[in-house]
Amino acid sequence: MRKIAPGLKIPSTQEMDALLNRGERPQLRLDWVREITGTTDPRIVAASEDASFRSYWRVLGPGISPILMDAPPQREDIAAWLMIAERLRAAGLHAPAVFASDLVNGFVLMEDLGDRTYLPELTEHTVEQLYGEALDALLVMQRDISARDLPTYDSRRLRQELDLLPQWFIRKHLGVTPRLGGDDTLEAAFHTLSEGALEQPQVFVHRDYHSRNLLITAENSPGIIDFQDAVRGPIAYDLVSLLRDCYIEWPEAQVEEWVERYRVRLVAAGLTHADPVTFLRWFDWMGVHRHLKVLGIFCRLWYRDGKRQYLADLPRVWGYTHRIASRYEELKPLAAILERWIDGRDLSERVR
Repeated sequence: MRKIAPGLKIPSTQEMDALLNRGERPQLRLDWVREITGTTDPRIVAASEDASFRSYWRVLGPGISPILMDAPPQREDIAAWLMIAERLRAAGLHAPAVFASDLVNGFVLMEDLGDRTYLPELTEHTVEQLYGEALDALLVMQRDISARDLPTYDSRRLRQELDLLPQWFIRKHLGVTPRLGGDDTLEAAFHTLSEGALEQPQVFVHRDYHSRNLLITAENSPGIIDFQDAVRGPIAYDLVSLLRDCYIEWPEAQVEEWVERYRVRLVAAGLTHADPVTFLRWFDWMGVHRHLKVLGIFCRLWYRDGKRQYLADLPRVWGYTHRIASRYEELKPLAAILERWIDGRDLSERVR
């Protein structure tokens, strides 16, 4: 295969518009694959898609079977994906190897890590091994990958994420308009959660480290994908993404045992000196923050993008939010007011 260097020039919006207007994405994909692989008649079949505007395709031809990522440049920037992939691989982690890339058209031809995502293979018999490997990889990310030049998970970014809750979950999905008192409760909780995130050690954060973005691979498992939004942020963020996964749930005692085991490893690595109580609070509050954000995102994926399947996971995400927030005096008013607004309704259905 002929390799195209990714280059450093980011095309202008006008250039991207012109390129997209040349033709439909399927034809652009086909033309690019033909040029890169030298294959005159490759088959390009759907592999998967995710919650973004990216899609993934298997390229089938004589002697080749890579994955093509199609990231429309008006919507996605593959430069960040390429940069983070390189850092992960340099740290010895299994991000996909890149064979070719095209910043202008938004294409990446990469190693096929297979389709054995963690989610369908996680059971009470496999979870210790699979999570053990995922936590080993997480420790490498946090210990060995520099995050100094990455975007920071600062107070502005934290607040932007939390604002997804009132916009998409409370107003759009529940049909509730928070009024005086309700707004105050949200504001107080949002401030508490943001302060809890900012007081933690700041490290490399994948930002979506969970069972749908980890793959079982024959060598150097897990394969890691969907890392393009990595930032410098709170040390508990990826841990709670994994252990309080929005797509699968484990007994709380088991989760807290995993958390404490990992805290001990972080202390040994010199990444934190937090005691068990402090670290569990960081973990819990970071989880409430993430799950409030996800309540908003999953609703946005349905109402804005037509991806209804994410509504099925809202009850689990709300369950995490209510249970954990109710443990802390600072967050009990948040749990109570959301419970009142939900009023026992089935969140997996449009409830307006």
